[in-house]
Amino acid sequence: MKNSKFVFDKLSKIIEQGLITSKDLRSEMLSILKSKRDEIIFRMKLTSKEELEILSKRVENLEKKVSQLQQTNKKKTKRARKS
Repeated sequence: MKNSKFVFDKLSKIIEQGLITSKDLRSEMLSILKSKRDEIIFRMKLTSKEELEILSKRVENLEKKVSQLQQTNKKKTKRARKS
């Protein structure tokens, strides 16, 4: 209910200001939605796209190192002979 009231309030303000054309209405709605999206992201404290890419590259590098270490450990271990 709160979200719908917010949308209706914004729409009524747009109509009152005389933004009647569809392009103006569309651009105004997009700007409202983008600002709400940014507000939600800020509240959730999400990382930016650049930070996410950097972190994913770090994880990939660490996974490669772990797999290389596992392969070298398998090569070094030998079975003992039964006597």
